[in-house]
Amino acid sequence: MRMRKLGRTGIEVSAYCLGTMVFGKMGNPDHDDCVRMIHRALDAGINFVDTADVYGYSETEEIVGKALKGRRDEVVLATKFNGPMGESPGRSGSSRRWMVQAVEGSPRRLRTDYIDLYQIHHPDPHTDMEETLSALTDLVRAGKVRAIGSSNLPASEIVEAQWVSQQRGLHRLRTEQPTYSILNRGIEREVLPTCRRYGLGVLVWSPLAMGLLTGRYRKNAPRPAGARVQWVPRHLTDERKLDAVELLLTLAEEAGHSLTHLAMAFATSHPDVTAAVIGPRTMDQLDDLLAGATLTLGDDTLDKIDAIVPPGTDISPLDVSHTPLPLTRTDLRRRPPHERASA
Repeated sequence: MRMRKLGRTGIEVSAYCLGTMVFGKMGNPDHDDCVRMIHRALDAGINFVDTADVYGYSETEEIVGKALKGRRDEVVLATKFNGPMGESPGRSGSSRRWMVQAVEGSPRRLRTDYIDLYQIHHPDPHTDMEETLSALTDLVRAGKVRAIGSSNLPASEIVEAQWVSQQRGLHRLRTEQPTYSILNRGIEREVLPTCRRYGLGVLVWSPLAMGLLTGRYRKNAPRPAGARVQWVPRHLTDERKLDAVELLLTLAEEAGHSLTHLAMAFATSHPDVTAAVIGPRTMDQLDDLLAGATLTLGDDTLDKIDAIVPPGTDISPLDVSHTPLPLTRTDLRRRPPHERASA
């Protein structure tokens, strides 16, 4: 497995990062099988594992902790906080109050004394960035966290976070984890150039577009068994995306590759992408992903992908991607009626 520098942290990570969201009740409920998959990934050369406290509401972190017993030093271990961990008020978000509770729970479940990369899972419009970075800085200084990062931040908030760190003498966010695939290339416009400017490592999630780029979802065909359409209903049924998938399937066949391998090789070929997060649910899926790790796409194939989905293009947003508040709250994009007239 090829190793790459994680931004300017000096940490070396594999170009594939093992994502664990579907380990446990959200996908594969067999803990022993999940542990075997983690061991298989480590044996294949993957040294980067990503999880989150909210995955399975703590269950997934417990699985990862069990799997890493005796192998912790081999792994760059990343987890996240911010997602809702119950119905009680205050058990989510990026406040100092919640973070100091969350950071006690994750290492206990992961059976470790420290977290290599602690990430803000989602933007939190209700908490000042300075509040969050101040608390994260204290965690780094206390030795509980080695590096800090973010996930799903727009470019403007990445810049804000860097500015706040510089002005207040706080630790900087060192990584960003956005969604990226052939079908969702919007981060090529601003997020990736911004990450390059500040030397951030980038680990991209859903390089297979929540399964659309496996070739199992076809236009005018029945949904495959086990399809989780309830997670991303618009995404998996979007006609424009399905049209693009048909063209990509033809391209992959002509190039002599599976669509899965083509999609993964595309994601890791971008010079600003450090690692692509894979999310296998079964050992067969993991073995197939590992089998395609050596694939290198030539410029001719990449040009043909660009012709199908132009650079910087999102073929409709991914259902589970971050949506800025002004797009969901009318009061943030409409003046009160008595103030709308220009005269």
